[in-house]
Amino acid sequence: MNRYMWIIVALSISPLSAIALSPEEKGLEIAKEMNRRDDGFGDFTATLEMTLKNKQGEESVRVVRNRTLEVPEDGDKSLIIFENPKVVKGTAFLSFTHKVENDDQWLFLPALKRVKRISSSNKSGSFMGSEFAYEDITSQEVEKYSYRWLRDEDYEGKPAYVVELDPVDPKSGYTRQLVWYDQKEYIPLKVDYYDRKNDLLKTLRYEGYRQYAEKHWRADRMTMINHQTGKETLLNWKEYRFKTGLSDSDFNKNSLKRAR
Repeated sequence: MNRYMWIIVALSISPLSAIALSPEEKGLEIAKEMNRRDDGFGDFTATLEMTLKNKQGEESVRVVRNRTLEVPEDGDKSLIIFENPKVVKGTAFLSFTHKVENDDQWLFLPALKRVKRISSSNKSGSFMGSEFAYEDITSQEVEKYSYRWLRDEDYEGKPAYVVELDPVDPKSGYTRQLVWYDQKEYIPLKVDYYDRKNDLLKTLRYEGYRQYAEKHWRADRMTMINHQTGKETLLNWKEYRFKTGLSDSDFNKNSLKRAR
């Protein structure tokens, strides 16, 4: 193998280590690689249990269905429908994530029988009383952040990249996020969120990853811990199904109140 062929092979095996990159460039390349590896999922559906836990350890459980559609050259569309308990049954949340522009979000409240648009200035608000904010439950588009690789370190026995993400949107509820990405699969393992005072606000942990369609990794469990309130929200994901035939017509705000 001649010298030039060796360089090509080295680049294809380890693109981040073969080229000298600045911390900002390396952070961006990690985010792009994560995004590239999940491209092409088309659509998926899933069910999940959302468990809310207060500081005293008291729990309430909600059963939710999720539908997500991949939109070429833009962010994803998603529809979240609450099935149980009775107090939230029929509540539905529709989100159109965009790469650059502000996301579009609507919430249908059956008690009021109306669709409420979520203002971009309220993206840091709590989603349905959980520790997830509205901005946490949209697809995390590469263009929404600036990046800086900080270091490599092990996370629970797995080599990980630690990358700082700074939201581009000044209306974000966070000054920055620290994300631990698995170095082999380029999937997030942990996220620390810092509030507008730059104090640690929340930590999100991903567990029980499984691979679907021989490509797409999804976590079975996501736990969001609020360090400032002592509250937690646990999402247990089940019944993932990919390429189910969803289309734009399944994500129409005019039919949001009829979501089933």
